Amino acid sequence: MLIRVEIPIDAPGIDALLRRSFGGEGEAMLVHNLREDGLITLGFVATDDEGQVVGYVAFSPVTVAGEELQWVGLAPLAVDEQYRGQGIARQLVYEGLDSLNEFGYAAVVTLGDPAFYGRLGFKKASQYDLRCRWPQTDEAFLVHPLADDALNGVNGQVEYSDHFDRL
Repeated sequence: MLIRVEIPIDAPGIDALLRRSFGGEGEAMLVHNLREDGLITLGFVATDDEGQVVGYVAFSPVTVAGEELQWVGLAPLAVDEQYRGQGIARQLVYEGLDSLNEFGYAAVVTLGDPAFYGRLGFKKASQYDLRCRWPQTDEAFLVHPLADDALNGVNGQVEYSDHFDRL
């Protein structure tokens, strides 16, 4: 298993993985549209011994209360069903967090399983007076600061790209 930054030749494999993992085209179209508009800040793939994409994570820019603060949103995260339970999702997220930290990004938000992301250091965003536009997401909307002061004096609504509204 190899985890690395995505490259253009990975796009068809990422598309196929997302369609399989989410049972439709929503997330695949999201990534396609983000990529087309230059809104993928960072993406990592996990490939098997034959070089096939079996895992993927993407990070794209978000704003907080209308301001660009060097924050990104993590979505989507997918691992092929036959490879789940092997820690690949965790490795993908950690690789992304490490790289984003090196590049000077301040924080990462995600909408996901609090138990899974909590083990990776994410905390409930609402405890920092952060929210997203989708109703009933308080428990699942999470934040992970990369910089020590990332959450100081920051609050309000976190906005993802409009492409996320099509999901």
